[in-house]
Amino acid sequence: MDLSKPVDQRLAVTQWEELRDLYVALGHTVEMIDPLPGLPDMVFAANGATVVDGRVLAARFRNAERAAEGPAYAAWFRANGFPEVHESGHVNEGEGDYLVTGRWLLAGSGFRSDPAGHLKAQEFFQRPVVSLTLTDPRYYHLDTALAVLDDDQIMYNPSAFSPGSLAVLRDLFPEALTASDADAAVFGLNAVSDGYNVVLAQAATGLIEQLRAHGFHPIGVDLSELLKAGGGVKCCTMEIRTPFTAGHRTAAVPA
Repeated sequence: MDLSKPVDQRLAVTQWEELRDLYVALGHTVEMIDPLPGLPDMVFAANGATVVDGRVLAARFRNAERAAEGPAYAAWFRANGFPEVHESGHVNEGEGDYLVTGRWLLAGSGFRSDPAGHLKAQEFFQRPVVSLTLTDPRYYHLDTALAVLDDDQIMYNPSAFSPGSLAVLRDLFPEALTASDADAAVFGLNAVSDGYNVVLAQAATGLIEQLRAHGFHPIGVDLSELLKAGGGVKCCTMEIRTPFTAGHRTAAVPA
């Protein structure tokens, strides 16, 4: 995040549109939610909720400026036929701090989401939760320090986690890819994967090489204008996981 640099709004919209078009070209369905006046950070759709097997845990934001986003996303899911929409009593910033693997829900805390909500999330999603503590303020959400590549594989920044959390990650994911400080700084870990195609910051050249060497198809994109506001590929993308829809669905709001 660099608040000292003005955002070129026209370029930001173009970069967002290119990301949306890329998802469509890859065969994914992109759902849209109308932006609300006074809520510019709605463009970071990942923070609006977490969806697992059609169950929706709506976000509850720490900062008052974003408080209205959680109810807005919850209303969208109810209007679109999702029967289980739960509004948490604990601060949770959606897929910013909740990431889904084949077996676990990886749950981050340290700067935004409340760890007290992790057990509630486990009960709601009926999936084991692995709590992870972030320690570097540059990586304020879990999705800036870790990305899920497929059911069993992740990539992450070791320097972003507490010693205990790092030990847990090394135990659960011994073959995980690890990011250099340079790749982490350009939000290379703020990525979206469908199990083969991995969309990430084009500036994260080291990660791109690693991904290719491990059989993934990395696709570099430029979201430099959105990065100025603290967001990257994953920040702009909520993944909608349902038991009744084949393929990958994403939710997004225009920049």
